[in-house]
Amino acid sequence: MPRKPVAKAPPTPDRGGFFQNTIAIVYDFDGTLSPQPMQEYTVLPKIGVEPAQFWKRVHSEARATESDPMLVYMRHIVEALEDRKVHIRREDFTHMAKNVRYFAGVESWFGRVNGYVKAKSGGRIKLAHYLISAGQKEILDGVSIKKHFKRIYASEYHFDHHGRATFPKILVTDTMKTQFLFRINKGRELITESINEHMAEQLRPIPFSNMIYIGDGMTDVPSMALTKKNGGHTIAVFQESEDESLATCRKLLDAGRVDFIAPADYGARAKLYKRVELLLDSIIAGIAYAQEVHDCKREYS
Repeated sequence: MPRKPVAKAPPTPDRGGFFQNTIAIVYDFDGTLSPQPMQEYTVLPKIGVEPAQFWKRVHSEARATESDPMLVYMRHIVEALEDRKVHIRREDFTHMAKNVRYFAGVESWFGRVNGYVKAKSGGRIKLAHYLISAGQKEILDGVSIKKHFKRIYASEYHFDHHGRATFPKILVTDTMKTQFLFRINKGRELITESINEHMAEQLRPIPFSNMIYIGDGMTDVPSMALTKKNGGHTIAVFQESEDESLATCRKLLDAGRVDFIAPADYGARAKLYKRVELLLDSIIAGIAYAQEVHDCKREYS
């Protein structure tokens, strides 16, 4: 049996200092920041596979064999590479990421919201961006917006000594995404760090009340439900040109899974930005209140 990793002691705040002053915006990727699954911009065209037929085969096999669709799609990509005798290394996946496209305004979004939080809080509150995706980390490591994320969590392949992808070493499913929300919440962000030990709420660096989760559909429900249940905030985005996308978001809104829905337009004048601003205002006010309570107790203790 492999030796269990030694658990680290829970973080402690600076002596007498208030430290829960970071806001986290957590994003899904496919359908949230980018219109299509990332494989459709990268590896599928490279190996000459038609996307609609590829996903049809994946979901058909997953249903027939009661398999996890994420594992099936990762295996199908490896098999397609082998069948076509195409050798794609880790760096090739990363290089192909230049072809990934984003929704309007995404590339300027991060600087804009960072500036908003800095100005609104007088520089007293930090903003961190995280990405949690069922897609491939090898691709996400090459996207142009990677520099804006504090950490990216996604599925990964094991590469053999020839540099070939052979099998998944990390699998991110709909429900497994919630693990990474707890990692952000507890400050145990490395995959090798245990998050199973109890940690008092006042010791967690980023309370769920300081989080905003942005997704696009039913695959985000576990993450949305967890975030909302623990006092956080959620938004679902939809593609205006797709009736099914809007219908899904309406279901999430009616079920109370999200605070807001909005078109997937990240521009400065778009409805999404205005609603995120509103949530940020609420969180900033909540942090100011929590800090004042902390300072008052310390003053009279």
